[in-house]
Amino acid sequence: MMYLPHIGPRLLAALFVTGLCFVHISAQAQTPVAPSGAAPAAVASRITQIMIEGNQRLEPGTVQSYLLLGPGDIYDPVRVDLSIKTLFATGLFADVTIRLERGTLIVSVVENPIINRVIFENNRALKEDKLRDEVEAQPRAIFTRARVQADVQRIIALYRQAGHFAATVTPKVAEQPQNRVDLIFEMSEGPVTNVRRINFVGNLVYSDSELRRIVATKESRWYKFLTSNDNYDPDRLEFDREQLRKYYGDKGYADFRVISSVAELTPDQKDFFITFTVDEGIKYKFGEMTVESELDALDADLLEAFVSIKEGSLYKNQRIDDAVDALTFASGASGYAFVDVRPQRKRNRDTRTVDINFVVNEGPRVYVERIDVVGNTQTLDRVIRREVQLVEGDAFNRVLLDRSRNLIRSLGFFKEVEITEKPGSKPDRAIVEVKIEEQPTGELSFGLGFSSVNSFLIDISVTQRNFRGRGQFLRFAVSASSRQQSIDMRFTEPRFLGRNLSAGLEAFNIRSDFLREASFRTNSLGGSVRIGFPTTSNSRLFLRYTARSDKITAPEVSAIDVFGNPLRDANGNLVRTCTASLQICSQIGRRLTSLVGFTMVWDKRNDPIDPTRGFNVSFDQEFAGVGGDVRYVRSSLVGDAYHGIIKNFVLSAHVNAGYITGWGGKDVRINDRFFKGGLSFRGFDIAGIGPRIVELVDDGNGGTTDFPRDALGGKAFVIGALELSLPTGLPEQYGIKGALFTEWGTLGLLDTADKLVTDATRFAVRDNLAIRGTAGVSVFWDSPFGPVRFDFSRIIKSEVYDDITKFRFSQVTRF
Repeated sequence: MMYLPHIGPRLLAALFVTGLCFVHISAQAQTPVAPSGAAPAAVASRITQIMIEGNQRLEPGTVQSYLLLGPGDIYDPVRVDLSIKTLFATGLFADVTIRLERGTLIVSVVENPIINRVIFENNRALKEDKLRDEVEAQPRAIFTRARVQADVQRIIALYRQAGHFAATVTPKVAEQPQNRVDLIFEMSEGPVTNVRRINFVGNLVYSDSELRRIVATKESRWYKFLTSNDNYDPDRLEFDREQLRKYYGDKGYADFRVISSVAELTPDQKDFFITFTVDEGIKYKFGEMTVESELDALDADLLEAFVSIKEGSLYKNQRIDDAVDALTFASGASGYAFVDVRPQRKRNRDTRTVDINFVVNEGPRVYVERIDVVGNTQTLDRVIRREVQLVEGDAFNRVLLDRSRNLIRSLGFFKEVEITEKPGSKPDRAIVEVKIEEQPTGELSFGLGFSSVNSFLIDISVTQRNFRGRGQFLRFAVSASSRQQSIDMRFTEPRFLGRNLSAGLEAFNIRSDFLREASFRTNSLGGSVRIGFPTTSNSRLFLRYTARSDKITAPEVSAIDVFGNPLRDANGNLVRTCTASLQICSQIGRRLTSLVGFTMVWDKRNDPIDPTRGFNVSFDQEFAGVGGDVRYVRSSLVGDAYHGIIKNFVLSAHVNAGYITGWGGKDVRINDRFFKGGLSFRGFDIAGIGPRIVELVDDGNGGTTDFPRDALGGKAFVIGALELSLPTGLPEQYGIKGALFTEWGTLGLLDTADKLVTDATRFAVRDNLAIRGTAGVSVFWDSPFGPVRFDFSRIIKSEVYDDITKFRFSQVTRF
């Protein structure tokens, strides 16, 4: 006997008694009790082997792996019963029996068939793709009756959402060889049940018509054939209740509640009457705002600074939600994850105010245990990770994660970007998962198009915005239109030398034709190098050097003598004379521009693609004269601000301003001045505003009127615009968006030499910095043939010599 020095006699006795009890219980457990599906055994027998019967696709070893018994085990009815239940739970079998014959455990199974095809019949109201996305039954999946019945209920729910409440679905099975079946869902859709009338009871402040505009469910009308919101849907009705609560809650009615929402079928069984019974309550204002904090790093006074609600302002639920978000972000900035900010409302009916106490419960300080990148099939991990503002071991910070998502989205490589946090291996650890969905970043395109700005357009380009998955930008493009022909080659490395430093090269050759607007052509050949780096978390600085050779030409004719013979120079070449104005002819020739410049970008938008709040400011400055023939200093400013009003309504303000001046005794050349109009100022044509040479034409009343000639551009401009983006009411899949706009601005200032004319009795230069203004509608259509834009403008203020265009469209087709 083994000697156990640390175990006393009493403990040994206890273990002995326990062993006897275990033997007694085991003997009782071996008494044969045959469960359902198991054959009874007369006496306890030992299993010598296991035989599997009835299996067709599955290997015997697969079936045996689910058993709780094996060769050498004593036949135990309890374990046999558990084995049967385990086999049924796999969903692989329609029937299972287990019996013991002469020491052989025989397992008989009937396998569930495999689904060969899933077929939908008589579905007219719902597309087959939508049905397939909803059901769980798929080809090569296991057929079970329970799963089929669940799919039937899902399909019926879809039909109810589409307004077909009488729809029925009959599942059918067509047997195929090798234990396969075709699963057929046969539909009987029935008629569409529309909403005939929406009524409201108890509303005293807002009328029925106002509230009907709030709810998503609409009354059926013959012209609403493009929408399905006029069909009765119980799920949408619950959404409508929430919409009403939000609407009243943002109007000061903190006590508002929807007592009931009832849908009654009309006697003809075709339509529904929907009745909302509401209790509006009284109108409140905000009272005292307080914050209670259990966070060690933040006190209540500091947190209260993040609550922007003012005492005495109108009560709005949205303002409370915004305050909760602000407090959550403030907590996240201090490293506290999963904080719980709960607003406690105290209504004072006498003063009609609501006091809000924000209770911030203390949570543990959480650190980033691991960052996982999921879904990148082309882009390298490091390209995504370098945009994440946290690394493993950092304190968890929601603000930095939100900023990281915007940085990753701004790359333009991904269709969807989602950053979520999951519990780590310990309570104070969190796993950050960056889930992305790749989208094509390479483009080999050949484009044809037409626009009212450039007439015809041909574009051939090879572009890769994510070259080799490294985030590099590479582009070679050739384009031609009636106004401009260009060749452009660009390359950008976003992380030069492995640092947060972008570097790029560019070479170009651009020919522009401004004969109609200003009687000159330009040909620019050159290149540039540039670098960029962040200065703060929301700003970047870009530096560049550009060398460019510009050649300006104008219409010319051969000079003739008094006898009409062509004149020749000393070398026998024809002498040609410029037929344009003095201002244009003085610019003819080739000059070299050598300049250095910088661009400062400050981006505080909440989303780089579809912003609804925040702003973006860019300041650009160029200094020409580092060698070359041209000397000037040019500055420009671009600013955008966004404010989301309600869902899909975004108000934006845009400002664009610039100024250029020569130095070293040099005037500003015409090709370096600012020309505005077309896409840069809706309502006016290219170079449609600003200084211009006009011809003085007799008006028949002893005076003259201005007839516009060549546009001269200007040295200074300011253009401001307000734009309201709004939905068109059409389904989102049509890709049609709209916007209301108004634009105001001016362009002017010329050097003294550019104001001279050859004949002051016939010509004059107009340069008065007059204000212009337009308003109108823009329609954007993401058509199957490419993006299409329509601008409809109304001129509010202009000059008589301006070039006006009230309608413009542009379209490019790529294939």
